[in-house]
Parts: sequence; C-alpha cells; structure tokens
Amino acid sequence: MKSIALAAALSIAATAAFAGGMNQPVMEPVVVEQQASSSSGGGVILPLIILLVLAAGR
Repeated sequence: MKSIALAAALSIAATAAFAGGMNQPVMEPVVVEQQASSSSGGGVILPLIILLVLAAGR
C-alpha cells in the first residue's frame, strides 16, 4: 500500500516538473507584409480629367 502511495506522489511531482513551471509564454511577433498597390489606370485618369475640363470649357 505504501508503494502505491509513493508511486502516486512521484507521478504528481514528475507531472509538475515536466509541465514547464511558471515561465511566461513567449509570443513571436507577427510579420505583416504590405502589398504594393499598382493600378494600371493611374496614369490615364489625370489626362482624361484634363480633357474633360478642356472640352467643357469650349
């Protein structure tokens, strides 16, 4: 009976020893990549607006 109690006590102590203790968890920083936004129509809009303004002025 003593050996069963001793085995139970040792298993509880071993579980706490392998659990990692009370260390703070280490969080790795999250890397966020920003995608470059390129619109193919970006160089077309400004000349179209200028043409519309010139056409409206006539």
